[in-house]
Amino acid sequence: MNILITSAGRRVSLVRAFKNELKVFFPDSQVFTSDMNPKLSAACNVSDGYFKMKSVAEASYINDLLELCLDQNIKLVVPTIDTELQVLANHKDNFAKQGIHVIVSSSDFISKCRDKRKINQFFEQSGIPIPAAIDKQNPTFPLFIKPYDGSLSADIFLVRGPEELTHYHMTNEKLLFMEYIDKTEHDEYTVDMYYGKDNEVKCIVPRRRIEIRGGEISKGITCKNIIVPYLKEKIGYIAGAVGCLTVQVFLNKNNNQIYGIEINPRFGGGFPLSYQSGANYPGWLIKEYLLNESISYTDNWSNNLLMLRYDDEVLVQNYEI
Repeated sequence: MNILITSAGRRVSLVRAFKNELKVFFPDSQVFTSDMNPKLSAACNVSDGYFKMKSVAEASYINDLLELCLDQNIKLVVPTIDTELQVLANHKDNFAKQGIHVIVSSSDFISKCRDKRKINQFFEQSGIPIPAAIDKQNPTFPLFIKPYDGSLSADIFLVRGPEELTHYHMTNEKLLFMEYIDKTEHDEYTVDMYYGKDNEVKCIVPRRRIEIRGGEISKGITCKNIIVPYLKEKIGYIAGAVGCLTVQVFLNKNNNQIYGIEINPRFGGGFPLSYQSGANYPGWLIKEYLLNESISYTDNWSNNLLMLRYDDEVLVQNYEI
């Protein structure tokens, strides 16, 4: 009953969480990791063993991954980066036939999350407001620009006036122009939502983003607020959604208006805060997929838990270049 966390990179806390929870139920099982350069991955070096994998864009990636899972008796695969989600979703059934659970939502839902135009439609159909679209040819300012298929806060722009618009902004067809949500009037939240096998939400933990570094939260706090019942009502069921979804929203400080921004259907970099607050998503995945137990909805997690992240070291003895 081993577990594999793919593209592990720097996700040391996530690997340790899965190791802790797996030992509770299967003391002799192991949490493995994979990465394109595992020797230089901190998370790989704290796992029970690691494997070098090609890029997910390589034609042989799925066959190589399946072979690895069969060789190492891996029953649960946990992806961690956006680029592998669609590929894994498309081949999820092939793994299931071999008794391997790939924790990724349906191909259809992944495709919505990977395209911000589609996820905007999803939010609107779910009754969740989104920032208003702005006409490129007749813009109002300030405005916000981001690519419809972007991630890690890449290629995003705050444009305060017409003099800041460039040829690149106007001609790049991937860039969306939208209303700027003023952060002096709104708080930004990443919401860790756990969806069971039945596609029903089981837990909702809003994390207020106090400080961001490299697109990930570096300072944050858990908040039991209006977001919890709001999202439970609006998206308490999502066809095809399983495991951890991170939902980005803005909350107006004055009138509690909520705006949906995006959904990343995977564990986010700030999930360790939710885990430490009591939202045991790794343990629930083990219960659901390895023990065939049902998970009930819970809000039994700590409110106002503050996380202050800092750089730490993973030291590897006798490393050979």
